[in-house]
Amino acid sequence: MIDKVWGSPADALADVRDGHTVMIGGFGTAGLPDELIDALLAQGSRELTIVNNNAGNGDAGLAALLAARRVRKIICSFPRQADSHHFDTLYRSGQIELELVPQGNLAERIRAAGAGIGGFFTPTGYGTQLAEGKETRIIDGKGYVLEAPIHADFALVKAERGDRWGNLVYRMTARNFGPVMAMAAKVTVATVHEVVELGQLDPEAIVTPGLFVQRIVRVARQATRSGGFKQALAA
Repeated sequence: MIDKVWGSPADALADVRDGHTVMIGGFGTAGLPDELIDALLAQGSRELTIVNNNAGNGDAGLAALLAARRVRKIICSFPRQADSHHFDTLYRSGQIELELVPQGNLAERIRAAGAGIGGFFTPTGYGTQLAEGKETRIIDGKGYVLEAPIHADFALVKAERGDRWGNLVYRMTARNFGPVMAMAAKVTVATVHEVVELGQLDPEAIVTPGLFVQRIVRVARQATRSGGFKQALAA
């Protein structure tokens, strides 16, 4: 019997290793799998490459992971904002590597990995520093840059409901990077607020088929955060 439900975020992330590439869904704080990030903090893996839309907010979640010096490199679109002080400090002191990717390119590079596409040409970034060292072409009189897919060892995503086969549905803007990230990773771990019986999810509403999900963990809708920043500093 196929049953992809795991007992806890800690169990589901126990095999993350130093140096792994980890995609984390979310747009700012919308759709961010907080419980999985806290579990990754507690798990202790280091030298990670993180793929996310931004570089953390405030002192919790992804920001706490950065503050704990667990991240070697971050691939994102919006590294700086009003409350991204941990990334700012690390970057200015040369303690973290940044690969800046325009948001549309980021989504398409992740999607390309899941679709088995070896690369694609895009006009975004052509003629800028973002194109340095990359192949460029003129197609129908317009400049394009060759971008490579982004693969990951793990993808951590937040969904609304799932079943034991791993089929997922999302809530509103929580459906941002999760679906494409789930396709681009060797192991996808998803939190859900409800695990339903097989057949209870409307097939027309399923966004991520269980084919792309290896583990799901049920979490409370208003779970108390674990104080990830303090835990990170003590690690």
